[in-house]
Amino acid sequence: MAKIVLGIGSSHSPALLMEPPAWRARAATDDRTLFALHDHSGARVQFDDLLAAADRALADEITDEKMQERHEANQRAIAETKRLLSEAAADVVIIIGDDHKEVFKDDNMPALSIFWGEALPYKPQGIMKWKYDPTLKQELWYGQEDIDYPVASDLAHRLIGDLIADGFDPAHQKYMPEGQAMSHSFGYVFRRMMPDIAVPTIPVSINTYYPPNNMPPARAYRLGEAIRRAVETWSEDIRVAILATGGLSHFVVDEEFDRAFIEILRSGSVEDHANLPLEKLQSGNSEFRCWSALAGAVSGMEMELIDYIPCYRSLAGTGCGMTFAVWR
Repeated sequence: MAKIVLGIGSSHSPALLMEPPAWRARAATDDRTLFALHDHSGARVQFDDLLAAADRALADEITDEKMQERHEANQRAIAETKRLLSEAAADVVIIIGDDHKEVFKDDNMPALSIFWGEALPYKPQGIMKWKYDPTLKQELWYGQEDIDYPVASDLAHRLIGDLIADGFDPAHQKYMPEGQAMSHSFGYVFRRMMPDIAVPTIPVSINTYYPPNNMPPARAYRLGEAIRRAVETWSEDIRVAILATGGLSHFVVDEEFDRAFIEILRSGSVEDHANLPLEKLQSGNSEFRCWSALAGAVSGMEMELIDYIPCYRSLAGTGCGMTFAVWR
């Protein structure tokens, strides 16, 4: 019988692939970001409004020393997720990620989609191209070569049917159009968590960012439960790892909200996920939904927080609450 042997949650912010000088370069664009900024109440705001209202103590969060300390903590946490995934010796890895209009756009934006082709293509496109030069180190940034990653096609196809039988309606992709490739939520996993692990994956994409059909957190949790039920019906004697990427708070760091959500992940119920304030799940915070799906899939397993690292990059409080956790 198939069994989920490991769950991992990880941020996937491109800042994890940048050294602190590049964080500062990114901060210089926060006032004209493609994604809206929202304050801690969830209200949409301008960068200058955040800056005017910010606690001056944030200056201590963006010193060269503090940013370097947090960069090094990020790298240790990434290395730990890679180690744990390697040691799990999984036969299949299910990856739950979201899209930033890199694959799905307004002509077709599914709430849930599963890729079941033979290979998932990677191309250096969009956010995965070189950005914020000259401060990036090539060995940290996304690979700049085209690669195809193996997919557990038969199992992915089966998962689509299993989810339909369990009350979900996934869209599916068997191939991508010419020139198109995966989103960076998956690219990060292959680049930093699985660079030396040739294990077939099942890519599951949920819409977190874009109304009107972004998945509610309780629905995401129930999806995770349905994925676990499906895996447990597979007759093959295989070890399955399940990963979720994204979050936590960004593009404005909200440590209180992040830490409360981490406790929900540790011991919360589907009702706790249902009660998450939707007005706060805006922009990058929307990716909490990927973690809610993971929480459903690993319910009953014990969570260990690898690290929570609030990575500020400006006096306005912009940045990302980098989070790494494991369930076993």
